[in-house]
Amino acid sequence: MQRSSFLRNLPRLTALLLLSLFLVVACRAGNWSQFRGDDGTGTNSDCELPSTWGAERILWNVELPGVGHSSPVIWGNKVFLTSANEAGTTRYILCLDALSGKQIWTRQMTFSRSRKHPKNSWASSTPALDGERIYVVFADSERQVLAAYDFDGNAVWEKNLGSFTSQHAQGTSPIVFEDMVILANDQDGPSSILACDKHTGHTVWSVPRNAAPQATSYATPYVYRPKDGPPELICSSSLSGVSALDPHTGQTIWTTKSLPQRTVGSPVLAGGLFFQCCGAAGQGTLMVAVDPKGHGDVSKSGVRYKRNRLLPYVPTPVAFGNHLFLWSDHGVVCCVDPATGKDIWTKRVGGDFSGSPICASKMLFNVDEAGNVIVLAASDDFKLLGKIPLGDPSHSTPAVANGRLYFRTFHHLACAAGRP
Repeated sequence: MQRSSFLRNLPRLTALLLLSLFLVVACRAGNWSQFRGDDGTGTNSDCELPSTWGAERILWNVELPGVGHSSPVIWGNKVFLTSANEAGTTRYILCLDALSGKQIWTRQMTFSRSRKHPKNSWASSTPALDGERIYVVFADSERQVLAAYDFDGNAVWEKNLGSFTSQHAQGTSPIVFEDMVILANDQDGPSSILACDKHTGHTVWSVPRNAAPQATSYATPYVYRPKDGPPELICSSSLSGVSALDPHTGQTIWTTKSLPQRTVGSPVLAGGLFFQCCGAAGQGTLMVAVDPKGHGDVSKSGVRYKRNRLLPYVPTPVAFGNHLFLWSDHGVVCCVDPATGKDIWTKRVGGDFSGSPICASKMLFNVDEAGNVIVLAASDDFKLLGKIPLGDPSHSTPAVANGRLYFRTFHHLACAAGRP
């Protein structure tokens, strides 16, 4: 009888299982869980967006407490981001409804006021999500704190990483890998890359990094998952160069040694090569293209070519298809063949940029410092598809999830509809 009952209910059980699997996949595809998205590439190929963009696309634009440059992150129908008051003494963790912008909860942490660059904020580190918790990083000169909260705003754990010294202040974002939260703790003083247990905050591994005054890196690491090998953690800084670490242990796999100047943008994979820019004073001066197949010191064997013109310093490039898009701080965009480094097209779109471009539905989205969203075609030909004024300055990177785009400005969060 039990077996007969099970067989009668099998079609219904199968349907429920398929529905559950669909919901899991759909929810996963609709998330944007860290700086530059779930996989750190700055791309979302799962949504279909229109090819024309204007101010009429803005669904809502809500005011936030304080000021911040961190990017929004999204999981399901919740948006999370950070902010801080003008003095930097109060840091905010915010949770908003992704459909309406309505504030769900706010949490506060107290810090001291310390030095920062005029273009930085006290809340520039983008949080990371894993579906259960939000992981945030804040710092002043006395302490740098990595903390975890659940999605209802309850504190789970808080880890003091010690003092933080940098002429620009903190800005690197945490990422989640398996059961660990990984952070590049680069600063003027003692530096490291460390991984913490995401459930408890306990240190899993920590490896020292070369450090020196005025050489602090702000590049967020990237998890590389090659088809024919184990994952690698790609990190970059001026003194340590571009390097690959075993994300389970922190052991170095390969390294290019040093780069001549500071790294701010993150490493990007395109055409089987990793690209890293460095620079100073708002100008990119060198980009290296590195083959990730090597071991040990690959300063000579692994660097395929270098480029020293029309480069970003703060914005991270973005790759799509067979193209690498370099969006410079001063509004020059280059579409480059990643295999050779040669330009396919170069255009000046105007404005200054501190945020990084993202790619969705074969389009590039970036926000200039005056708060204008620039939309370009991610194609062989230059096409300006739209310009949306947000009415407030911005130094943040956009986010996209569930067919909607989210744009953070100094004081607001705006949501644009991807579909009518």
